[in-house]
Amino acid sequence: MTAFTTEQKLLRESVRKLMTTHASRDYVRAKDKAKAYPYELYDEWVKAGMLGAAIPEQYGGMGGNAIDLAICVEEIAYVSADFQMCYGGSMFCAIALLMKGSEAQKEYWLPKIVSGERRFSISMSEPEAGSDVGALRTKAERHGDSYVINGQKLWNTAAGARGNTMFVYLKTDPSVHYRKGVSLILVDNDTPGVKLNKLDMLGRHCAGTYEVFFTDAKVDADRLVGGENKGWECVLAGLQIERVVSAAGNCGSAQGVVDMAAAWAKERKQFGRPIGTNQSIAHMIADMQTDVAAAKALTYQAAFKVAAGEDALAEITMAKLFTSETYVKVANMGMQIMGGYGYSMEFDMQRHYRDCRSSTVAAGSSQIQRNLIAGLMGLKVQ
Repeated sequence: MTAFTTEQKLLRESVRKLMTTHASRDYVRAKDKAKAYPYELYDEWVKAGMLGAAIPEQYGGMGGNAIDLAICVEEIAYVSADFQMCYGGSMFCAIALLMKGSEAQKEYWLPKIVSGERRFSISMSEPEAGSDVGALRTKAERHGDSYVINGQKLWNTAAGARGNTMFVYLKTDPSVHYRKGVSLILVDNDTPGVKLNKLDMLGRHCAGTYEVFFTDAKVDADRLVGGENKGWECVLAGLQIERVVSAAGNCGSAQGVVDMAAAWAKERKQFGRPIGTNQSIAHMIADMQTDVAAAKALTYQAAFKVAAGEDALAEITMAKLFTSETYVKVANMGMQIMGGYGYSMEFDMQRHYRDCRSSTVAAGSSQIQRNLIAGLMGLKVQ
């Protein structure tokens, strides 16, 4: 891994300052309690140009790369994994469009993302199709210059946000292998025939998790990305960036947990002295920090390869696996260090404990990541 540039160091500082200024502890708690999308904070990201972090300048962006995107995601997630989902979802969908969209689509959509006029979210999973993408049943039928969509999607993060356009993966040819019969179509969440239901989840309340129903929802054919039955190529095009986003977010949130636990161990006194002076507690925190440092190293090793245009599928898959499990691990240890206070809704450790549990499931479960890593090593997993 090479070093961060001066510009990337300044980017980290500016995002950290923005989050400190506009995402106070009270703001985060209030949004989590109200299960409300952080529109005000998103607007600040737009003003700071963060939605253009990895978008070329010709479309209104900053012309950055995967490293710049990872930096933004990490700093947001340090404050809230939930808030990061609002940012990261728009960004990795935008990158997929950048890679597979037509020039007309890029000229139309990308400036709208950078300006905050539109948001993006991914819509792939279904009741019978999670890790098994081939089981997709939502379908789109071509009728002249339009597609008519019917079906149901599930576990769609941030789909209900204002001004959101969903990247919907669906069947356009059920008669062939799923890698040849899937297409990507962009659908606004207020399209007639689209109904969204926000689900009551354990954590990540602000971005929201939705089930989406499509009943004869009609969209123009120019919303098709990458060509009909070319959706699998779109999945693969955005895969590495999606995992960069996911891994960087896990790193940021895990570091937030470690810093919270360390601060508590320095302040909380039992038996007349800070609990951090107990070797058992100090060693827990040392192990937590070591795991997070390793997670960051793995993530940025992969991000640098992606930014260089190299294939980083193995590295970013390992990063997704390790960082998600690290976040879960340190959040569990942080709860133990804080004891009853960590379990109280009046303190922030419980939010991390709730939010972390989706990290080993969303964007590809840990089991799927292990299968992929083994496969890349030449092992045939049944």
